[in-house]
Amino acid sequence: MYHKEKLVNGLNLITVPIKNTRAVSILVLVPVGSRYETKKINGSTHFIEHMMFKGTKKRPNNFLLSRELDALGAEYNAFTSKDMTAYWIKLDKDYLDKGVEIISDMLFHSLFNEKEFERERGVIIEEIKMYEDNPMMYIDTLFEETVFGNSPLGWPISGRIDDIKNLALQQLLSFKSKFYFLENMLMVVSGDFRKDSLVKLLKGHFLPPAKKSLKKGFKKHSFLSQHAPKLEILNKKSQQVQLAIGFPAYSCHHKNINALTLLSIILGGNMSSRLFSEIRVKRGLAYAIRADLSVYQDTGLFSVQAGVDKNKLDEAIKVILEELVKVKRAGVSREELSRVKTFFAGKLSLDLEDSASMASWYGRQELLIGKTLTPEQKIKMINKINGNVINQVAKDVFRADKLCAAVIGESVDRPKLLSILRAGL
Repeated sequence: MYHKEKLVNGLNLITVPIKNTRAVSILVLVPVGSRYETKKINGSTHFIEHMMFKGTKKRPNNFLLSRELDALGAEYNAFTSKDMTAYWIKLDKDYLDKGVEIISDMLFHSLFNEKEFERERGVIIEEIKMYEDNPMMYIDTLFEETVFGNSPLGWPISGRIDDIKNLALQQLLSFKSKFYFLENMLMVVSGDFRKDSLVKLLKGHFLPPAKKSLKKGFKKHSFLSQHAPKLEILNKKSQQVQLAIGFPAYSCHHKNINALTLLSIILGGNMSSRLFSEIRVKRGLAYAIRADLSVYQDTGLFSVQAGVDKNKLDEAIKVILEELVKVKRAGVSREELSRVKTFFAGKLSLDLEDSASMASWYGRQELLIGKTLTPEQKIKMINKINGNVINQVAKDVFRADKLCAAVIGESVDRPKLLSILRAGL
């Protein structure tokens, strides 16, 4: 059973004991993502994450830092999302003390020197180019820009190339100081460890700052009025057209977010889903198609994504919209609902097999929702959902006046696509 507490040094801690394993995962979540930025400093959160691996006072360069972790056989990385930044180390339980010391050193003693800042600027620009040159990877960014517009949720997490070129080190440090303080962080430790020894380590390595900082928030997203489908097209030479169709959806706090999760699986969450069966198996229109949810603290996004031949784009869009109309009109069957609940429970069990996944499960819930459910409690909630709720969710989310689409491909006929989208729902 997990345990939540606030240590005397101010650190928020969740411990998740797991027996019969030698692995321990240390996850630190900071409640700051790209949506906390202003346009002028877009990309800062992601840039800060990169700089945390460039050396500390004790380990003054990236090589010394990575060599020490590699010598332990550890797995380690970080990621930036629109809502949070995460740093994690997974290692053998005998090296827990070293893992705690290193992650503390990174978070509070990273150097952020000018030379490394300029070097990493080039690395991030190349990372942005990599995503922009890969339509399958970039369609997510383009679609969120289509839905959320010129707002923090619509901006790319990494920033644009011009944003990164113009960003100054002092801007980065000023932004970091507003969020990177002890009481604003959440640590999750999962695996096989002694609780008393862990707390002693954390009190020794995570020291409270001389002065307290105030937690900064973000501006809630407000959608502009929309009376017709929104379509964004990126003209790019490619053999395949990447397509995303979807709608604004529920936040992580919404009472029906679990029902929408099940609906997204029914439509495109596995190889027996409606869209996979219709688009790939029956019609051969795409190799890959999926339905997905992006969930934030104040809103969300439902999307269907596929890669199709440009000559089959029109047909693919029509079939996708037809499937959405079907579920709005006829709902889902009892058998279908029973299958998806079993799928959810089984997949969740597999997803949470290791310590890193378990740390992420508890940490994300606590940071974004403010409360935590065990996997068993989550499955119990899922099993209570009935078909009537699923049907209502489909009607509530899949609305013609909220329809959005993004396409990356060559010689795409915009007027024709808009006509198909308008007629589809």
